Amino acid sequence: MNKLKSRLADLPVAQLRSISRGIEKESLRVQPDGRLALTPHPEALGAPLTHPNITTDFSESQMELVTGVHGSVESCLAELTQIHQETYRALAAAGDEMLWVSSMPCALPPDEMIPLGFYGSSNVARAKSVYRMGLGHRYGRRMQTISGIHYNWSLPGVTSDEYFALIRNFRRHAFLLLVLFGASPAVCSCFVEGRPHELQPLGSDTMYLPHATSLRMGRLGYQSDAQASLAVSYNNLDGYGASLEDALTRPYPPYEAVGIRNPGGDYNQLATTLLQIENEFYGTIRPKRVIFPGERPLHALRERGVEYVEVRLMDLDPFVPIGIKAETARFLDMFLLHSLLSDSPPDTPEEIAALGRNQHRTAARGREPGLMLERGGREVLLQEWGAELLAQFDPIAEALDTAHGGNAYRTALNAATAALHAPETLPSARVLRSMEEEFGGSFKSFVGERSTQTRAELLTLPFDADLQARFSRLAAESVEARKRIEAADSMPFEQYRQEYTSPKRLGLRAGALMVNAESV
Repeated sequence: MNKLKSRLADLPVAQLRSISRGIEKESLRVQPDGRLALTPHPEALGAPLTHPNITTDFSESQMELVTGVHGSVESCLAELTQIHQETYRALAAAGDEMLWVSSMPCALPPDEMIPLGFYGSSNVARAKSVYRMGLGHRYGRRMQTISGIHYNWSLPGVTSDEYFALIRNFRRHAFLLLVLFGASPAVCSCFVEGRPHELQPLGSDTMYLPHATSLRMGRLGYQSDAQASLAVSYNNLDGYGASLEDALTRPYPPYEAVGIRNPGGDYNQLATTLLQIENEFYGTIRPKRVIFPGERPLHALRERGVEYVEVRLMDLDPFVPIGIKAETARFLDMFLLHSLLSDSPPDTPEEIAALGRNQHRTAARGREPGLMLERGGREVLLQEWGAELLAQFDPIAEALDTAHGGNAYRTALNAATAALHAPETLPSARVLRSMEEEFGGSFKSFVGERSTQTRAELLTLPFDADLQARFSRLAAESVEARKRIEAADSMPFEQYRQEYTSPKRLGLRAGALMVNAESV
């Protein structure tokens, strides 16, 4: 604790004020009856390939709303609100679709009917769709419809080694975020149909676990037997890069059996290796670097180091119109600063395995009284460990409030501390209570009603002419940018695919395949 206080005191106030954050938020488009919308991405919202704020994730029906980089929580959430307003206005103009406000999906059609994201006819657009086809073959399309919020965070002056130290501590303490902010304790029965699971029935169309916090981050979520074989270390950039490169170049027999193309000539996946591309690697947090057009993310990291981290374990909060509240974002700021400033010993294969068990235990049973987690080869009460961590956040809250003025960080810490000691007030408990008391135990009815209320609330917010003009301009510019990319293509797609997935492009000083768009 004394070391943490000393390191915190060494940070200039100007540096603390320079924390940057941005948000990416995924949500499914649904029909009023709670079924997945199978319509194309709304034309009024421009081209998902090139729009800076509004795109799609795995599915054509899965929107991804992206803010810019912000120096304050308030401005970040204000922009996220405006992007939501524009999205809801476009959906309302086209019909009665809305965004599903839960991380766990709505009523889904058969797997093969879940539409993949479509980005146009250019090589980079085709590669994005083929990558998604590969994800469907490897993990099933249902799993890919799970949605969440990604919190991108950076602090000026932090080195790659320091970011990796942050990542190690984040992974050690991630259980606390699952407890405090997990909001997916139940799922639609259709999601687990035909799959082994340990869930219990709740109502006629719902499965749940009574003490679950985030089924999205548990065994039903982003899990992969293939990726379970990866022993990725976060001790330094070299080791991380080497383990990721191994996964990107190692042939994997089950995926070789799927093949690059089917007998009809259509593409099944981008590659037959354990990972097609870097983004396929699942994790609660990722080291990131803004890439040049056409550059592989791993090459960018190796060439120029870590620029920011991407927090990937946050559920959508169904009680908040934009899925995350300012208090939560401020808590993440404190959590990440604590991860950065605390001692962070190297990880080991044994610790990595224990952290995985802690994650699954917390996701499925995080509110269970007396739940024990593994720490340093011993078992410790989740409540006790969580309380220790929150106590260590005290000087961080004080420093951030001093830097920014006011007491917003102290308020966020007090709220988290109160919630940890009153599990019935946690989002996961509130979801179950509302579901049982107001909706007969129906996940679909609860989320449907919350989605309808959210739609109405966001549509009633003021949206002035300048904002309308700005988003109209962005949509038009994105379409023109997509057309330019398509017109500039001169390479056959198969050549593009082979060059993009070439192992030589993962190392230092590898030549970049230049295309005028983001990477796949």
